[in-house]
Amino acid sequence: MELDRRGTELLFQVLTEREEKNSVAIASNESFGGWTKTFTDPRLCAAIVDRLTFGGTIIETGTDSYRLASTRARAEQQAVG
Repeated sequence: MELDRRGTELLFQVLTEREEKNSVAIASNESFGGWTKTFTDPRLCAAIVDRLTFGGTIIETGTDSYRLASTRARAEQQAVG
């Protein structure tokens, strides 16, 4: 989903204010390089990525779907047991 400039600015403001007070968790199916599809202003996109990654922990789970793997594991357990 693409955010217009105003939406991106508002999200940036929320992230900036939140960063000063508490943790932020973000989940995305897109790598940071693809975030310009959503945040079409390159400077704002870079600022958002900067805010989210500074002092943070990035956890990459790979390209396989966690939900699909979980469903398959449950199906295998049910078949066995």
